[in-house]
Amino acid sequence: MQTGDVLPEQSYTVTRADLVRYAGASGDFNPIHWSDRVATSVGLPGVIAHGMFTMALAARALDTWAGAPGKVRELGCKFTKPVVVPDDDEGVVVRVSGTVANVTDAGVQVSLQVMCGEDKVLGMPRAVLGA
Repeated sequence: MQTGDVLPEQSYTVTRADLVRYAGASGDFNPIHWSDRVATSVGLPGVIAHGMFTMALAARALDTWAGAPGKVRELGCKFTKPVVVPDDDEGVVVRVSGTVANVTDAGVQVSLQVMCGEDKVLGMPRAVLGA
């Protein structure tokens, strides 16, 4: 990778079944991640994906770009917009794109953009891959 390289966009479909599996794996059974009634009662537009699940999709894209798992040294972001997951079989698509910001002996700094529809769902996402 070289500074300025634009990495190929990665797309991931997120369904309610994914949220159930993630809840089981993480232990986060907050009903905003599975109940429309609870999610809308607290002002959300519907059931939303776990923020850490969305961040994990960014990590998955980084693994793909790095060519192997385990090369992500750092990954940070803010959760800026929820990923609303409809109760259907199609789900919603999260798209991750990246640009190589800098390459040093310490690693490859990658600027990320994580989108759902027209919304940036992660703010200031950045990562460092091992060289």
